[in-house]
Amino acid sequence: MRAKVLHRLIAPIRSVPVTLGVIVALIAPMRHAQGQGNSTPQYENGFTLYGGYRFGGSVTDTAKDTAIDLGNGSSFAVAGDIGLDPHRQIELFYSQQRTTLTSGAFSPPARNVGLTLHNYQIGGTNFIDETGRGLYVMGGLGGTTATPNQAGSNSETFFSGNIGIGWMVPLGAHVGIKLEARGYGILLNHNGALFCGGNSGCTVAIKGTALFEGEVLAGLAARF
Repeated sequence: MRAKVLHRLIAPIRSVPVTLGVIVALIAPMRHAQGQGNSTPQYENGFTLYGGYRFGGSVTDTAKDTAIDLGNGSSFAVAGDIGLDPHRQIELFYSQQRTTLTSGAFSPPARNVGLTLHNYQIGGTNFIDETGRGLYVMGGLGGTTATPNQAGSNSETFFSGNIGIGWMVPLGAHVGIKLEARGYGILLNHNGALFCGGNSGCTVAIKGTALFEGEVLAGLAARF
């Protein structure tokens, strides 16, 4: 009696591998046919060259408690995107802006302090529809190095991040146009002198927790 019960319990279990084999045999040709009929890759990589324009923010001069403005100006950027799935990519992003620090607190010979900002960030993009077309959002974290044009002055590096929104227009299987708006946050958390070095002293003294910038970009993307 017990043997018959055990046989009845085990028999369905033995049939499971056979059932799974039949299901796989039926599904495999269907998936293969779908893959042949769909030209969109499961993931997409890319490389983009950008030109843009950035809008500067401001911080406070510690000596006279007046605003120090970061000038607006042209910028450029490059990005490498590594596909994760049909919607998401890892993004390696670098951007550069040549700008000036301007303040009424500066002496006339140094009213404009030349500065170059280098942003190095890693983050990602997320396409709403599918990678390579339409609306997407992006963001990243990393560092910003501020290099004064004045000889002998040291550079300063700060923690920073960016967040934005974009629209991609595919021009073919391997080329596309990207239009983006990004915002940058540079964490200063600083109260003192910056860009010091050698016999030149320090270029500026500031206080503030963060500096914010906005940027619009247009880029030509290679898709692969």
